[in-house]
Amino acid sequence: MNLLNTSILNGIAVFIKTVTMLLLNKILAIYVGPSGYALIGQFQNFVQVVTGIGGSFINSGIVKYTAEYHEDEQLQRRLWATSSKLIILFTLLISVILICCSFNLSQSIFKHSDYWSVFIWLAIFLVFFNLNGFLLAVINGKKEIVKLVSANIGGTLITLLVTCILVVSYGLYGALVALAINQSVAFFLTWFIVRRSPWYRSEMFWGKIERPLAKKLSAFALMAVVSVVVGNITQFILRSYVVKTYGWDFAGYWDGMNRLSLGYLLFASTIIGVYYLPKLSELKKYIEIKKEVRKGYLVILPIAALSAAMVYVFKELVVEILFTVQFKPMLELLFWQLVGDVLRIGSWIVTYMMLSQAMTRLFISLETFFLVSIIPLTMLLSDIYGFKGIALAFAINNFFYWIVCAYFSHKKLKYDLG
Repeated sequence: MNLLNTSILNGIAVFIKTVTMLLLNKILAIYVGPSGYALIGQFQNFVQVVTGIGGSFINSGIVKYTAEYHEDEQLQRRLWATSSKLIILFTLLISVILICCSFNLSQSIFKHSDYWSVFIWLAIFLVFFNLNGFLLAVINGKKEIVKLVSANIGGTLITLLVTCILVVSYGLYGALVALAINQSVAFFLTWFIVRRSPWYRSEMFWGKIERPLAKKLSAFALMAVVSVVVGNITQFILRSYVVKTYGWDFAGYWDGMNRLSLGYLLFASTIIGVYYLPKLSELKKYIEIKKEVRKGYLVILPIAALSAAMVYVFKELVVEILFTVQFKPMLELLFWQLVGDVLRIGSWIVTYMMLSQAMTRLFISLETFFLVSIIPLTMLLSDIYGFKGIALAFAINNFFYWIVCAYFSHKKLKYDLG
């Protein structure tokens, strides 16, 4: 399926997901407020780390090698069996740790132990959470975009339903439980969608682990560990800094700004993941890869820039619709956050090319450096410019990240394939 068709189908899913995010943002803004947003952000970062360690680290590898082995169905099946077994084993281990450490985790993340049971919910549902990601990665690698879009739309609607019911009924606690279980519930819908596919076999969930395939997937696990674990730890540190310097409400404004970015860039970021990773994984010639990356810049960057411009023009209205008047102070971050978002999309086009070509060492080195360097940069610019310095640091960091990634990845690609 070409970029245009992928974009159209993806656009339908993104439209539904965007509308859903609008509703969820509004509900959360009303029921939990800015400080509640910050606590949800803390838990969301934790969930992303845990699901990653539990197995979702290898999802990019599943997409890449499923696409790469498109002419060898037997090798695909062995890949899936290895992947699912690794995911199940690591997830069960993490679930036991979550149950045993639930009180301590609640105290560490929320600064009190009242929410210990949230970690029990996460532990129970974690295996379905990660298996849902596994199935979505397989569908993506098979380039069955209609099924992928259907699963994503269904998952989005399930998230909306579960979150609305729990937040309205239980407030902040309900929002945290919803975050722990909604993607797990979506697994059953995803499984229902794929079970009649000609390639689907129940054995893909419990085959043996093959070392050569596990070794290939480990390279993606290392890259994802850096991106997800270091990235979320960085978010923890930055949020703690904002809380200490400005208070929980300002941490909520910052998290609200991040959610706004996630929402309006959804179309561009999803296209990169759905179309570019499997597409680039198939390409083996330097000229072909360079051409595809250039196409990404010409199609995706203008979409990101236009989206950012629209958000800025209608900024007051956007905040009132998505949040409440309580969140107006987040507008101080808006300009530099939008600039940083567009730069980030540009860098993602390059980093997905690095993922597709398994540039493990280069990716880990650059990702680690820039994820860590944003912490002192944020503190420095916040001291100089106040609250808006946080967004300025984000923009500057993304600018240099894009430039450096583009330079070194181009150099390595030309050396390897040119």
